[in-house]
Parts: sequence; C-alpha cells; structure tokens
Amino acid sequence: MKKSSVYLFLILANLFWAGNYVFGKYVVAEMPPLQLTFTRWLIAAVLLFPLAQIIEKPNWKTVWKEWRILLILSILGIVGYNFLLYEALRFTTSLNAAIVNSMNPALIVLFSALFLKESMTRINGLGLVISLLGVLLVLTKGQLQQLFQLDYNQGDLIMLAVILVWTLYSIIGRKIRHIPPISATAASVLIALGLLLPFVLTADLNYSFSSQALTGIIYIGIFPSVGSFIFWNISINHIGASKAAIYLNLLTVFTAIISILTGNSITFPQILGGLLVFIGIYLSSHHGTKIKAKG
Repeated sequence: MKKSSVYLFLILANLFWAGNYVFGKYVVAEMPPLQLTFTRWLIAAVLLFPLAQIIEKPNWKTVWKEWRILLILSILGIVGYNFLLYEALRFTTSLNAAIVNSMNPALIVLFSALFLKESMTRINGLGLVISLLGVLLVLTKGQLQQLFQLDYNQGDLIMLAVILVWTLYSIIGRKIRHIPPISATAASVLIALGLLLPFVLTADLNYSFSSQALTGIIYIGIFPSVGSFIFWNISINHIGASKAAIYLNLLTVFTAIISILTGNSITFPQILGGLLVFIGIYLSSHHGTKIKAKG
C-alpha cells in the first residue's frame, strides 16, 4: 500500500473520531455510556462482517485462533476505551478532554520505543513536539497559560485512563499483523458484544432520546466504529504505532473545525496551531538520525 494512502486513512480516522467527541457529548446526556457502547458496536458489527468477507475474504479459523489477543483488544479498544470516554464526557468539557487526549501520541511513541523497540528519529521527535504545541494553541486560542487554570475534575482523571487504554490497544494490536485488519476488528467487536450483553440485559432500559441523539448514535455506529478502527488498524500495520500516533493530534484540530462550522469564531492562534500540527505531521513522516530505544 502507498504511504499516501496510509496517511489519508489516518486523517480520515481522526476526522471521524472528532465527530465521535461531538456527537458523543450529546448522546451520553440522554443514554448511559454502557448502552451507548453496546449500541454503537452492534451497528458496527452488522457492517464489519460483510465488509471483511467482501474485501478480505479471510480464513476465519485462522482469525479465531488468535482469540486470546482478540479478547484483550476487545476489552481495551472496543469496550474499555469507548466506555471510559463516554463516562469522562459526562463530567468534563470537550476542551479538557481534548487537552488530556493530546498526550496520547507521546505516550504511544514512548511505549513503542520501550516495548516494541521501534526506533524514532530526531526529526520525528521534533515533529511530535511541534504538533503538540499546535494542538495546545488550537485548544487554548493562543492563551497557553489556560493549561494551568483549568479545573481538572473526575472526567479529566478518567481521560488519563482513556489514553492509557488506547496506547495499550495500539501496541498490542501489532501482535496480529498477520490477521486482516477488518476481520480482526470484526472479531474483536463480536467478542466485545458478548462481554457487554449480560450488563446491558440487567441494566435499566427505561429511557428515551431525541432525534438528535438518534442521529448521533447512527453516526457513531458507522463512521468512528467502522471507518476509524479499520483505517487505524490498517495504518499501524503498515507504518507502526509510534508513527501513526502523531496523527492523533489531528483529532483536536478537527474538533476545533467542527466547532467553527457550528457557529464559533476562529482566531489567529488557532490557525497557527493548526498549521503547526500539519508541519509536525510532515516532519514525523520523514527519516533522520535514529534514536535507539533503551533496554
């Protein structure tokens, strides 16, 4: 696969995930995180298995032989990440959540170097720093001192668990590179639904939601659940978790763009921040002097 296609997949994955933050905030106000997590993956499963069969034509016996790793990936990336994210959005603002999430690329790069022995270059490191600075400029509108003035609450602490879970998911996902990514995602989703079903059946289902929330559920079930996970898993299989991680900074930029489209104004620091993110991503995709992983 061409690198340009991989980078396009990473951009689309984060664009869809940005929508998940926006719609998730609305839906979780009307639907509990557990039910939302189950519903989105039920919708996704209906799409993932036919897509896997049509596009990849996998040997399902080979896929299910990796059930142990698939189970771990289900607990981390399918159940844990999404449930914790929606739980965090109940208590914190999108701004706080996005700022905490911007730590994710650095954490993935660090874990990749420590556990996967993936090398990084000085230019890659510079790109990471520039992108992180760009994200912070976008989120704070150029007022970086706001980082020290935010009221970190329970939701912010849950977001720390969110980024740790996603880091582990990305690292462990490399262990099944021989499994087609759509098939692996579909199998993980099916396992996750089995894990969630007993809790959903015993939960209080006496609630209703608006047409806006229904639209949000459908969006979340298709684009972030199917599109983002497929694009992300394909990408990390081709370029590695540490190089793909830098693109997670786009999530916050796209969130800012969506905010603008919904009527909010844009400032020069936000524009500058967006440019820095893209410059950082450009630098991260180039080679330079390697920094060897310790250990």
